[in-house]
Amino acid sequence: VQLQASGGGLVQAGGSLRLSCAASGTIVSNNILAWYRQAPGNEREWVATMTTSGTTNYADSVKGRFTISRDGAKNTLYLQVNLLKPEDTGVYYCKLIKPTGNAYWGHGTLVTVSS
Repeated sequence: VQLQASGGGLVQAGGSLRLSCAASGTIVSNNILAWYRQAPGNEREWVATMTTSGTTNYADSVKGRFTISRDGAKNTLYLQVNLLKPEDTGVYYCKLIKPTGNAYWGHGTLVTVSS
């Protein structure tokens, strides 16, 4: 399984980005999908999850602003990030968890939000 993340960049506060995570070696909809982020000097933290049935959950800090989704045809996981704040700055990582429990990480994509 390989995950290729992209879509990060520099954006002003209040702006939006769409992060993508293209998967190979597995079908995204057959797995639990998640996004995490790591701000400079901080530990990696959970952001959002989508189950195989499509149920989503979000960290309180991003609820209402971020949306996790998947596209089966493109075999890709997305994170739409809106109303960005400087504290959203960090490296965003996608994660795929197979039914066996094996987990795979993407390499990360950097989001920088300027005030």
